[in-house]
Formats: sequence, C-alpha cells, structure tokens
Amino acid sequence: MEQKKGASGEAIAKSMFEMAKLKVPIIAIVIGEGSSGGALAIGVANKVFMLENAIYSILSPEGFSSILWKDSTRYKEAAEKMRLTARDLYELKVIDKIIKEPNNDESNTKVSQSLKKEIKSVISAMQNMSQEDIIEDRYLKFRNMGEFIKL
Repeated sequence: MEQKKGASGEAIAKSMFEMAKLKVPIIAIVIGEGSSGGALAIGVANKVFMLENAIYSILSPEGFSSILWKDSTRYKEAAEKMRLTARDLYELKVIDKIIKEPNNDESNTKVSQSLKKEIKSVISAMQNMSQEDIIEDRYLKFRNMGEFIKL
C-alpha cells in the first residue's frame, strides 16, 4: 500500500494525540539512537529514561547542519548545538533519568537490572494515581520541557 506524502507526519501526530489520552502510565527508554518522528512521539511519555551514551533528537546532526548551514559536513558542530546527549536532555527536562552503562568489565545485565529497578519504581509511585492524575502528570511533564531564552 502506497503512503501519501506527509502521511507519516500525520500518523505521528495522531499517535501523540492518542498517547496523551492514555489512562495508564507510559515509560519510554532510549537505548541507542532515538531519532526522527518516533523520538518526538515518545516524548509524550510520563517518564523517559535514557542510557548515558544514547542520543535522542528529532533530526540527525547531518540533517540539522544541512538545513541550518547548507553543509552536512558541519555535523559535529550541529550535534553540539542540538544538545542531544543524555546529560543535555536531562538538564532540559526532556528525559527523567540517565541510566549508567557498564564499563568494559561489566555486563549488560547491570543495565537491565538498573532499568528494571527504575521501571518498578515508576510503577510503584504511579499505581495509586487516578487516571486523570496520570494524564495530568504527562501533560505537565511535556509542558515543562526545555528552556525559554529571551533574545
């Protein structure tokens, strides 16, 4: 089935609209590269966790530099300006928790255990919330993302 031009943007917007109305907590986890419209959509979650070495943005640094400077070779500069690292996004309140990744001598089991602990914590904290409070929590989180810079 052929998709109409612009249909993916509409599908992402509809998904975000429907996700925002869900009456259960939503937990999203960025484990590698969260990008494109999917990255935008998971921002609607009540809680967003991110592995410390992952990146999360709605556009690649190459795409950003191509648009901004008409030069995709400036992708390193673009990546810095985009603030797409876990630390940057935590400071901007886009994500709620940075999950430490193992060193070379540690296994991925440690990451899995950390994620399990954090997921259980969120579920425990939200289990007694009303459906309306869960939706309001998600709305307030989304509204408080980022920062305002007066020019």
